[in-house]
Amino acid sequence: MQSKYKIHLLRANLLAAAAALAFWTLGAQPIAILLLWLSVGWLCITALLLDFSHRHSRGLPWQVLPGLLLLGLIASAPEQHDMLIWAWAAIFMLPQARWVLALNAMAALLSGALIAPQLPIPAGGLILLLLGILCLLAVSSARQLVDMNGAIGQRLRLIPKVNLWAGEQLLRDLPREQTRSEREVIYAELFILQVKRRQLWPTAKKLCELTYSFENTYRLNSTTLAALMLSRSPQEATRRRKQLQAALPENVVSHHEPLIDIEPSTLTLEHLCNTPKAQGSS
Repeated sequence: MQSKYKIHLLRANLLAAAAALAFWTLGAQPIAILLLWLSVGWLCITALLLDFSHRHSRGLPWQVLPGLLLLGLIASAPEQHDMLIWAWAAIFMLPQARWVLALNAMAALLSGALIAPQLPIPAGGLILLLLGILCLLAVSSARQLVDMNGAIGQRLRLIPKVNLWAGEQLLRDLPREQTRSEREVIYAELFILQVKRRQLWPTAKKLCELTYSFENTYRLNSTTLAALMLSRSPQEATRRRKQLQAALPENVVSHHEPLIDIEPSTLTLEHLCNTPKAQGSS
């Protein structure tokens, strides 16, 4: 989880970009106006829903949309929007899937072909060369970040492509999640499950399926699982816990603690695993 995400600053930047694009609609051509307002709407919606939207999504990669909008703006009026060609370097700085990268690369080439006739041959060639170098550097930097994060993450991820982590990762995540929940005004809690040894892995996979993709789950030991759950309010967290308990085996014993009540500096995995089973499901 990206606990250092500066959500308020990012929201302000998105709204500022939306305002700049809205101002740009003055005097633009009809098709360009439509694309600009689509971009403004996307930026505003993203800013308003940013509490959860910046975390990983299982749907269509969002990096596709800005690339298509950028291509559309350049294609609508190449003679007016030629400066937008440099925005491709920023697009390629985003970590993205290989097929999205290939799609954006083709869109960037098409954008260059549309703008090239508007420029003298020497100037156009130089611009495209410099843009190509910038894009390659951006892609290299993004891939290096993805590979580095992936290598670090896989050391503690217990099942490939499943959001289940070793208990040691929980001790690292707790202070960061406390800071983020306070900053973003999100209710966070630690949901602990005690299961039979033979039920551990099936229950772990089920728990990963029932929680959001941005909520980590953890294996604390051979009979204890935990999940860092994020909700908009304590009432919503209670509803979610009841839904989880209804979907899990009846003999699973559960316990929850608000993150604000946990002291990470003195917390150990042994303490979490020794939650009294006499408490039952709560």
